[in-house]
Amino acid sequence: MEEKTRYSDEELEEFRQIILEKLDVTKRDYKKVMDELSKGNENGVDDTSPTFHALEEGSEAQSKAQLMQLAVRAQKFIQGLQAALVRIDNKTYGICRETGRLIPKERLRAVPHATLSIEAKNNRR
Repeated sequence: MEEKTRYSDEELEEFRQIILEKLDVTKRDYKKVMDELSKGNENGVDDTSPTFHALEEGSEAQSKAQLMQLAVRAQKFIQGLQAALVRIDNKTYGICRETGRLIPKERLRAVPHATLSIEAKNNRR
């Protein structure tokens, strides 16, 4: 039996739906993070204790850094998913860019923006 070189249009459509769902969820999460970042310090709570104020500023800076990190990750994930949609349109989705063989469906369902098979990824280490 000859090895498949690409996924069928039906299979690509299945992957498109998975990607669109993940894209929708990730965009909503990204918006929430960005809304949280843009709020700044709107809590309006004033405390006269200098120690409390210093601790609060440190905690706030750490929270903002964590939110920024989440935003960057979400943005990168969104870009990866959008690139995967382009590969679906080009009918090159699911083909390992190193081995040229199909990436197993299980991997694509778990990591829909994957461009490497597990084998190729492990060889990079």
